[in-house]
Amino acid sequence: MGSTPELTIFYDSACPLCSREMAQLTEHDRLHKIQLEDLNAPDLSERFPHLNLEAANTILHGLTADGRWVYGLDVTAMAWGLTGKHCWVKLLRLPLIKPVADKAYLAFARNRYKLSYLLTGEQRCETGSCQINKS
Repeated sequence: MGSTPELTIFYDSACPLCSREMAQLTEHDRLHKIQLEDLNAPDLSERFPHLNLEAANTILHGLTADGRWVYGLDVTAMAWGLTGKHCWVKLLRLPLIKPVADKAYLAFARNRYKLSYLLTGEQRCETGSCQINKS
């Protein structure tokens, strides 16, 4: 990649829905502002010792270029903002919508494998089956 990404996203590659969203982000990230990190990578803890892996498996984690941690829908809104696509996601950060959206996101995150099965027919990705093309 060469330069420091504006946002590093730590995602669960075993989740079909998560992997699909990351693939879409990658497709739209033409300026390479986003770096994706798989929570299931064997060397992740070595490369990111300050990442709480257990917490990151509970709620989406992002790390900004200036070292600030962001979580949940804040990561999603920031990521799509960097691509210039899906601008409607910013609406989920409005003060009256944010608390409800955050609770809905946490329910999704907690049940992502069940929801993935209902929506895709796949509960979990087999090793390598949900790989993202990081061209």
